[in-house]
Amino acid sequence: MPDRASVRLERSGAVASALMPMFSYPVPPTGNDVDDYHGTRIEDRYRPLEDSDAPEVRGWIEAQNALTAAILEASPDRAAIHARLTELWDYPRAGTPWRRGRRWFQLRNRGLQDQDVLGTAGEPCGEPRVLFDPNLLSEQGTTSLSSIAVAASGEYVALGLSHAGSDWRRWRVRDVETGEELPDRVDWSKFSSAAWTHDDAGFFYGRFPEPEAGAAYDAPNRDMELRYHRLGTDSAEDPLVFATPHEPDWGFEPEVSHDGRLLIVSIYRGTDPENRVHVADLGDGTGVAGAEVRPVLDAADARYEVVGSAGRTLFVLTDRDAPLGRLVAVDIDTPEQLREILPEAADSLERVQLVGQRLAAVYLHDAHSRLAIFELDGRPVTDVALPAIGSILDTEGRPEDEDLYLSLATFASPATVLAIRMADGAVREVPRARLPWNPDDYVTEQVFVTSDDGTRVPLFLTHRRDVVPTGDVQTLLHGYGGFHIATGPGFKAEWLLWMERGGLLAVASLRGGGEYGRAWHDAGRLANKQNVFDDFAACLRWLAASGWTRAGRIAISGRSNGGLLVGATITQHPELSGAALAEVGVMDMLRFERFTIGWGWTSDYGSVADPEQFRTLLGYSPLHNIRPGTIYPPTLVTTGDHDDRVVPGHSFKFAAALQAAQAGDAPVVIRIDTDAGHGMGKPVGKLIDERADVLAFLELALAGGGDGR
Repeated sequence: MPDRASVRLERSGAVASALMPMFSYPVPPTGNDVDDYHGTRIEDRYRPLEDSDAPEVRGWIEAQNALTAAILEASPDRAAIHARLTELWDYPRAGTPWRRGRRWFQLRNRGLQDQDVLGTAGEPCGEPRVLFDPNLLSEQGTTSLSSIAVAASGEYVALGLSHAGSDWRRWRVRDVETGEELPDRVDWSKFSSAAWTHDDAGFFYGRFPEPEAGAAYDAPNRDMELRYHRLGTDSAEDPLVFATPHEPDWGFEPEVSHDGRLLIVSIYRGTDPENRVHVADLGDGTGVAGAEVRPVLDAADARYEVVGSAGRTLFVLTDRDAPLGRLVAVDIDTPEQLREILPEAADSLERVQLVGQRLAAVYLHDAHSRLAIFELDGRPVTDVALPAIGSILDTEGRPEDEDLYLSLATFASPATVLAIRMADGAVREVPRARLPWNPDDYVTEQVFVTSDDGTRVPLFLTHRRDVVPTGDVQTLLHGYGGFHIATGPGFKAEWLLWMERGGLLAVASLRGGGEYGRAWHDAGRLANKQNVFDDFAACLRWLAASGWTRAGRIAISGRSNGGLLVGATITQHPELSGAALAEVGVMDMLRFERFTIGWGWTSDYGSVADPEQFRTLLGYSPLHNIRPGTIYPPTLVTTGDHDDRVVPGHSFKFAAALQAAQAGDAPVVIRIDTDAGHGMGKPVGKLIDERADVLAFLELALAGGGDGR
C-alpha cells in the first residue's frame, strides 16, 4: 500500500478555505510483516504502530495530533461549540439512589466536576454527606470511581478506582460512619465487582495474576481468581475461593444473597452470551473458610442472570427456551427443575428487580423501555405509566423497600430519577435542578427501515421542534449493533448541541444488539455480522430518500464495536455518507484476539483460527478492505494512546492506511487522547474538549455537502 505523504485540498466554497489549501500527512513507521492464514498471505505493513510507546510511534502520534488541531483551528464555530457544550454540561446531576442498612447512597456531580462524587444520606435523594470524592486524587481528574460495593449493613464501602481510563482497578475501603479510609489495598482486579459477607469482615472479588513489571497494559487477562479479602490483612495473603486453571478464559462475578447465606458466582467467558451459575454455602454469613463453590446451572447453554433469592431458591432471568427472556425459580438443591415465574412475552425482558416482595420487570418494546410489576408468583399487578418514551438506565431496590428507584433518559433529557411505588405503580419524579435548555423544544419519532433481506430495523429521529425536512438538514446517524447491547433513547450533551444547531439526530437499533432478544443478537454476529452493516447502510439510504437530507449531508458515528461499524461502512459504501466518526474502533479483525481482552470477543466476531470464520472476518475487516484510489468521506478517528480494551493500534493502523489510500481531497485525521483509555472515567473537562472537536469536525466536513469528495 503506497504512502500518500501529501494531499492537496482544492474544494470550492467555504470548506476549501476552512480546511486549508494544503497539508501533509505524517509518514508512519512501516514494516514488512506478512502472515499466513490457512494458506492466504496477508501483508501487515503498519504493524509497528501497534507499539504505542515506541519512539517513532510517539513522534507519529504528536504529528497526527498537530495536524488534527491545525484543521480544527480552521473551524469558525469551534470556540462557540466548546462554550455552549460547557453550558449544556453544567447542570447538577444525580444517579439512582440505593440503600444498604439504614443509609442511602448516591453519586452526584455539580456539573463540571471531572468525576462523580459518592455521598450518603439518611433518606433517598436527601442532601448527602460527601463520602468519597475522586476529584481530590488527581489534578488532571483522571482517577475515576469505576465500581462501588457497599456492605449490607451500610457500615463499610469498597471503592474500585481506575486511572487514566484503564480497566484495571484498585480496591480501597472506607468506614461510612466516620469517613475514615482504612489501610486496605487490593490490586490487579478487573472485570469483576466486590461482594461483602454479612459480618462486615471482608469481601469477595475477582483478580488476575500480577503482571510482570511494565506489562500491565499488555496483560492477556486470563486465569482470573476469586479471592476473599478480610479487612486489616495483607491482600497478598487473600485466600483463594475459586479458580478454574483448566479453563483460563473463565471470569467470575461474585454476589452474596440478600440473607447473606449464599455466595453466588456467575461464571462467564469473555462476551459469550452463555454463562454458568455456581454457589457456595456461607452458613450464617460468616462461613467463608471452607466454603465450597459448586455448580447449580453448569451447562453454559443460555444466559442465566440471578436477580434475587429467597432462602435456597434463586430467581433467574434466562433466555433458555425463551429467546426474548423469561424469569424462572431454581432450587439450588434440585437445579434441574426450573419453575417458570414470568413466561416469555412479546417484548424482550431486559432486567428484573425484586423490590417490596414484588417483581419489577423492565422490557424493551421496539428498543425503548416499559415497566411492569408482578407478584412473586408471576401474577400481574400493573403496567407502570412512565412519563416519557426513553431508556431505563438503572434500577435499585431491596425486597423490604416500598419503592423502586430508577433513572429514565430520553434523547432530549438526561437521566431523571423516578420513584415507583410497588404497591400500585404510582410514579413520583424526584425534583432536580433546572436544565440550561428546555427538553420540550425537541421531538422524537420512531420509523422502521427495511434492510436488504426484508428485516425491519428501528430508527429513532430526534430534532428541534421547529426543524422540518428540507432535503438538506445536516444529519448524524449513530449505531452500535453487537454483543446483545440494546441501542435506544439516551442522552448525550453533544447530541443535544447537534440538534440545537439545527441538525437531525438518527439512532439505529441494528441487529447484533439486544433490542429483540437472543434471535436479534444471533442475526448480527459471527457469520451473520454483515447484516449489521447492511442494516446501517439501509438506514443511510432511507435517510437520503426521506426528504430530510441527502448522502453528502449525513455524518455517521459509532464507538468501539460501533467504530468497527463505521469503518466497515465507509470501506463498503464510501458514497453513502458525507462524513465519518470512528471512535476507539475494532479495525483489524485478523489480530484483535492477540491484545488484552480481545480474545473474549470471539463470541461475536469469530476467530481467525477457524478457516471459515477467518474468511468472514477478512471480508469485512475495515483495515483490510481499504482500497487505494478510492474517494473516502472526511473521516475523524479517535482513540486513547493507552486504551487497554480496544488497543489503539487498531485506530492507528486504520487511520494510516486510510490516509495513504485516500484519492479524494477530504481529510482523514486522527485525534489521539494521551494518558487516556477506552473512555470510561474520562474527566468532564477532557470530554468537553473532545466532543467540541468532534462536532467542529463534522460540521466542517458536512458544510460542502459531500461535493467534490
